Amino acid sequence: MVNVAIVYYSASGTVQAMAERLEQAATAAGAQVRRRHVKEIAPTEAIDANPAWRAHVDATADEPVATPDDLVWADVVLLGSPTRFGNVTSQFQQFVDTLGPLWAEGKLADKVYSAFTATQTAHGGQEETLLSIHTAVMHWGGIVVAPGYTDPLKFADGNPYGVSHVTGPDNDAPLGDAQLDALDHLAQRAISVAEKLAG
Repeated sequence: MVNVAIVYYSASGTVQAMAERLEQAATAAGAQVRRRHVKEIAPTEAIDANPAWRAHVDATADEPVATPDDLVWADVVLLGSPTRFGNVTSQFQQFVDTLGPLWAEGKLADKVYSAFTATQTAHGGQEETLLSIHTAVMHWGGIVVAPGYTDPLKFADGNPYGVSHVTGPDNDAPLGDAQLDALDHLAQRAISVAEKLAG
């Protein structure tokens, strides 16, 4: 059985919804799954200024928080963050910055990694965000398994680097069929490659 860790940060729930879909797809593919959100570190004043952000923080308060051990445990790691100016959020990066000791011990190497993100606008830096996640993975010695155009459905979602979603200016556009199919494919492909590597 393949162990899949889905580690992500979500401010208002979109990346959370993507992670939940990945969890469903990975479970359906026979994997053992840990879905873990990255700890919120933003100031209370900033969170309270955005009702959707506050609602999401409250709604997920009792959900498991990501730890470095989740990556050690996993054969496949699916990493997700909203896009902030063409990069990951500070919350996600802070978690990545705690992984130095594991990197030094080689415990992040030789695992399958892939990535997902969301923005409010098309061309809002999605590809750069996915590539920044891939860059960290390459430093760890991980195996980047991008979806590429390995299935015709990828021509519908149009992102060979991972999976991305545009939420719209009000940050409330739900995931569509193209994104749901792409998330399913991402999980299935990563698990399939991990199984081949395990031989």
